[in-house]
Amino acid sequence: MDLGIEGRVALVTASSRGLGRASAEALAAEGARLVVNARQAEALDIAEQELRAAGAEVFGVVADITDPDVPERLVAATVEHFGQIDIVVANAGGPPPGRALDVDDDGIRGAVEANLLSAVRLVRSSVPHMRSQGWGRICCISSYSIVQPLPGLALSNTARVGLWAWAKTAAADLAAEQRGITLNLACPGPHATDRMRELTGGRGGGGPMGDPADFGRLVAFLCSRSAAFLNGAAVVVDGGATLAL
Repeated sequence: MDLGIEGRVALVTASSRGLGRASAEALAAEGARLVVNARQAEALDIAEQELRAAGAEVFGVVADITDPDVPERLVAATVEHFGQIDIVVANAGGPPPGRALDVDDDGIRGAVEANLLSAVRLVRSSVPHMRSQGWGRICCISSYSIVQPLPGLALSNTARVGLWAWAKTAAADLAAEQRGITLNLACPGPHATDRMRELTGGRGGGGPMGDPADFGRLVAFLCSRSAAFLNGAAVVVDGGATLAL
């Protein structure tokens, strides 16, 4: 299936590993030109080299997406390097685990910065460019906890539900503009990533684990020409783990 994004320019944040990396790989496989991002220069350099070796046209930017100034800088760097920005995949590392009654104000602020505000800032910075060209796709990587909060992940639960509420509202605003821009969420359950191994002490999730490559292909579809009428959706990719309707 041709997703119709060959030659499009995609910015994927926190993309040196895990689900961000899988999303970048899937977009590159469809012919998108990439800007990838991570905090650690060494990890980003490896990802950039491997993506290029697989045939991708890729440009890497070392930066911490939780820094308030970074989203705007990443969008500006993308436009400066490629001349446009068509696709944004907003991703950030998850906050540490913790019980709801044990988290402090600093922890909540950190989770909101990473898993809510970083995405909001990316959208705010990229949408004006998408409006001017009459096309754009935005996909925020969130979590299946938006439909069923997870025990012991109070910070993640809180920030990600906030992002879902904001994204649902913003998607409606974009639809009303009729400028060809969509905004959706991809919400993974347990996948075979370093993050999952960190949360479980290397034991895995105790049940079926998703393949990050499959998740990446779902993100690529949400960013495709064919997904033009898919807007304001939260696609849960969890192998049926959640029971919420």
